[in-house]
Order: sequence, then structure tokens, then C-alpha cells
Amino acid sequence: MSGTGTGEEPGARAARARALVLLRIRGRATAVALLPAALAVVLFAAGARGFADGGGWDAARWAVAVCAVVVLLIAGAVALAVVRAKPAVSPTVPLSEAAAPDLYRLVRELADRLDVPAPSAIALTPDCDSWLEDRTHPASGGSARRTEAAPVLVIGSPFLWWMRVAELRALLAPVVAGTSASAQPDIAAARRFVRGLDGAVADAAVPARGPVRRALRLPRVFVGRIARILLRSCRGHAAEMERGVAAAASSRAREVDYGLRIVAQEQVGLAYAGWDRLLTRVALPAWRMGRWPSQLDAGVVAALTELSRRDRLAEGYASRLGERPACDLLEEPGAADEAASLLAARLFHGGPAETGPDWSPVDWQQYPDEVVDRKWRSEAARLHRVLDAVGVPPAAAVGGVATLDRVVEHLEAGEAGGEELAAGITAAVAREEAEAEDEAQRRAKATAPGALSAPDPAAGDDLLALWGPDPLPLFPLQPPRTGTELLADHVAAMVCCAAVDTAGAAPGLDWLDGPTLLVDGERRADLGSPVLSLIEDGDAGPLRSWLASVGVRTDKPVRLV
Repeated sequence: MSGTGTGEEPGARAARARALVLLRIRGRATAVALLPAALAVVLFAAGARGFADGGGWDAARWAVAVCAVVVLLIAGAVALAVVRAKPAVSPTVPLSEAAAPDLYRLVRELADRLDVPAPSAIALTPDCDSWLEDRTHPASGGSARRTEAAPVLVIGSPFLWWMRVAELRALLAPVVAGTSASAQPDIAAARRFVRGLDGAVADAAVPARGPVRRALRLPRVFVGRIARILLRSCRGHAAEMERGVAAAASSRAREVDYGLRIVAQEQVGLAYAGWDRLLTRVALPAWRMGRWPSQLDAGVVAALTELSRRDRLAEGYASRLGERPACDLLEEPGAADEAASLLAARLFHGGPAETGPDWSPVDWQQYPDEVVDRKWRSEAARLHRVLDAVGVPPAAAVGGVATLDRVVEHLEAGEAGGEELAAGITAAVAREEAEAEDEAQRRAKATAPGALSAPDPAAGDDLLALWGPDPLPLFPLQPPRTGTELLADHVAAMVCCAAVDTAGAAPGLDWLDGPTLLVDGERRADLGSPVLSLIEDGDAGPLRSWLASVGVRTDKPVRLV
């Protein structure tokens, strides 16, 4: 793609044409900024030669000169803001060559086969996507001399655990082929210009802290508005340029493992389905309990295995297991999985960047006892606190301790009781989440600005440097739950606690549905409908039948946290 002759592919020619348009926009902006200065030079030169004498011409000359100075100052401020602005950089886990020599070798061989520059580095993202990211802007730690360096290859960590080596190579072929765009000077310059404008707009939107910064905020906002106008004029052309780059990369990679690319794309869909279910059903309950599952990528394999077994979505799944998984390309897969899992917790939930007393890792063997049982008992305890607050009398027959009878009888008495409980639980959850957010903000203020969290010594040398203390989550997984949903969760949790304490049931983990109740070793997934009948209609019949089938004693005390 570095050529400019007729041999260029259509996508490459389209990308370069759009890049030239972006550079012309930059040139026009520069010309507009220099126009008053040029006019002032002409007027002063004319006066020196005697062509424009008189008081009126003198006033015009100095007025234009003052205007030129003001415009040049504004243009200089915008240019400085664009150059110094820190472009957005995706949160990733850096992966050094020492931590993944086989993966680096695979990528370099792929780049040689495609006749493109190899990526400068590799990083992992806890998502089902892969892309190239230029991190050589001067403000992001590079220097002006390094702006032509190849971009970083960012790979979705779930792909490494679910895909086989050959599938990963085929999937990465069109991504790696995109490095050729960085070797094209016009495209590289256009990208730097757009990224700088984007960074300047973002910097202007940051709230000012302190009296000095607040006093300087007005000029910064003004500069940001000019950058936004320029960015708005560039946005469409930049999008078309990137489409051309993607089309050219796809065309260049067409002959590389084409048949496997079709298979790999099918596996991308499967990986995304398993990853989404794992995050929303399995990881999210743990994050809300202050625990972060430390092997999410390994959990993807288990979730997809279960999905394939239930729905038969993955043809030839057994034969795929005999091939080498892509995670074998890493020296320490477990350490990389743990780093990506912690970053996933930050991105999708907003957890701290480091482990602490209220934010600790949990492995899959501990999950039922450390997450599921604790979740049920904490929700049951919250439910009884709300019952106390609304004046529901305790179970006198068993000395005032918590029983399932107390909950069922109150909800069975009428719908108003359910609405009152739902409102109370919603308020309690909101209050606890606000307290947790205040604690997170306090912790963030105690962290030095821009500091990166220290790598875990157990993760291996140069393996990771996690994202800094920026406000997170960036991508919340679920919208706020309604009062009815919260009440249903809490009543179901109380039922599960009673089943564990009085009927010999046990907490369990389902890879697709998350926390589950095991009765005689079998998963019971039929509790939701009886609970909804109770809280929505005041009908306890279905739930009492369910409890009788399991052998739960509703009059016995239940242990709370």
C-alpha cells in the first residue's frame, strides 16, 4: 500500500484520496490562520513604498496587524493543543515478547507472508475484537521521530482460549495486513491530525480543578470549540479513509488461509455469545459481591462447551479440541488470563485496579461458596432488614430469627406489601452502591494521577501494566434493575438459603446462567416462575408446591451473613 501507481488496489487508492482530503483541510485551516498576517505584510509593504499613505491607511495597517497577531495566537494555541493532546488509547494488557514468543513469531511470519510491516507490539483486550492501534503520538509517550512506527496489534483474549492456532492466524490476517497503511505517509499524517483534534476536544471537556485551572478553562474551551469544528469537517472523510484501509487489508489477506477464515469467523460468533453470557450471568454477580473471577477466558471455554452440548451449535467441536489452542502461544496463560480478567472487571463494572480487602480474586472452584452462597445470604439479610424497616413482625414461633414463612406470608397478604418491599430494597441497594462509589472515588483520589497499577509479581516479568485510575466502567453490562426484578432476586435468594439450610441443597455454578441451586446434585432452574407469582399476584401456591417438592421447611430459621 506504500505505492502510488496504478497498481494500487481500489481500497488503497480510496484511503489515500481521503487522506489527501484531510490534509487539505489541515492546509486550509493553516491558510486561514495566516491570511490576516499576509494581508498585514502587504499593507506595511505598500506603505513603505508610498502606495498607501495617510492616516486611514495607517489605522488599517495597525488594525490588520493586531487582528493578525490575535489570529496567530489562537492558531498557535489550537496547534499546540492538537500536538500535545493525548489521544484516546484503549485499555489493554501489554504482552511482551518474552511473555509470548510463539505468538510474536506467528504474527511476524504472517506479516512477512502478507508483505507488510510487523506490528510493533501485541496487547490483549478483554473483549471479542481485534484491531491495530497507533500509540506513537508524541503526547502518548512517543516522540516526533517515531510517528512512522508500526501500530500495536490488540487481540481479544477470549479468542486465544477458544480458537485453535490456525484459526487465530486466519482471523488475524486481515488485521495484520492493515499495518501497511501506517507505512503510507499521507494516511499516517492524516491519522495523526484527526487523533490530535479528537484529543484536543476531549481535553477541553475535562472539568477544571483548582482556581488556576478554572481561570484558564475559558481559553481551553474556546480552543476546544475550534478543534471540534475542524473535527466535524474531518469525521466523514476519516471514516471513509478507514473503510478504504480495511478494504485494502481484507483484499491483501484474501489468499491467506481463506477457508480457515470462514471457520474462524464462525468461531468469533460463538466466542462472543459465550463471552456475553459469562460476563452478564457469571462474572457480574461476583463483581457485585466484591470478588472478581480470575480466569474468565478459561471460563469462556467451559461456557462454550456447555453451549455446544446443549444446543449443538459447534459442529465438529470434539475434533477441534484435539488441535492446539491459541493460548499455548503464551508462556504463562494463567497469568495473562488473570490480568485480562481484572481489566474486564474494571471496564465492565468499574472495580479497583488492584486487589484489596473488598476486591479479591476468586477461582472457579471457590465460586459456589465464595460468591453464590454469599450472594444469597447477603440478599436474604437485606430483605429481612427491609421487612424490619416496614414493620413486619418477626417469626415469634422461632424466637424472632429469619424464616422463609415471614417473607411468604407478608407477600401473600396483598400486592401493596410487594410494592413496599420493592421500594425499600431499591432504596437500600442504591444507598449501598452510592457508598461503594464514594469509596471508589476516595481510593482514586489517593492514587497519583496517571499512575499505573503495579503488576502482580506472580504474573511474570513485563507481562502487564494495567489501566490507570481513569473513571470506569467504560462499558456497563446491564441497565439498572427495576424494583420488581430486585425483589424477585431477593425472594429467590431467601428460598435458596432455606433450601440449603433445611433440605440439603447446595449452591452451584452454571456456565451459562450463573448462580444456581443444586438439589441432589441436579440443577433446579424452575424457581423463577413461582417467585414471580408470589410477588406479582400474591399467589403463594406455586411456590409452596415447589418448596414441598424439594423438601424445604419454611418455618425453620435461616442463617444470614
